[in-house]
Amino acid sequence: MPLNWKAGGLLLGLVFFLAVLLVKPIGVSTQFVILDGIVGDAVNSELVTQTDEGYTSTNAYLAKSNGKYAKSVANPLNYSFVFVLAMALGGFLSMRLRGGLDQAERSMPALWRANFGDSTFKRYALVFLGGFVVLYGARLAGGCTSGHMMSGMMQTSLSGYVFAAGAFAAGVPVSLMLFKKEA
Repeated sequence: MPLNWKAGGLLLGLVFFLAVLLVKPIGVSTQFVILDGIVGDAVNSELVTQTDEGYTSTNAYLAKSNGKYAKSVANPLNYSFVFVLAMALGGFLSMRLRGGLDQAERSMPALWRANFGDSTFKRYALVFLGGFVVLYGARLAGGCTSGHMMSGMMQTSLSGYVFAAGAFAAGVPVSLMLFKKEA
């Protein structure tokens, strides 16, 4: 049974509030760069090095902020990286508790079927492509929807409100173009 959107919104707000209160604002897209760095460091052991002053990298992005990102590559078991791993694990557990992939395929939304057909491969491929585009755009903007919009708006950051307005200004017309047929 799906979670009511009102209860889900309240729970999401509570999680964001507790994260800011207890640890720090939520933002996850940088952790994908850290994962890239971990893989890169496994292939090239000279990518991240420790010096007397801290950590540095031959990669300019990992070396910036006084080696903050290089340190995260060298020591990935920090709050932010574990948070991203927990998000993936939570999604997997949710899928399993809701009946697995077979149930997900049977419960494909009628609106999706009306516009794109019954192909689960097509659905997964387009969802992956959409996620890739969003992540690429997030890194290009130096943040992500959770960092810019969710945490940003919660902290009353003007950039958070501008980002949210831009996200909806782009998302609504694209949705109207993609989902022309009604269920």
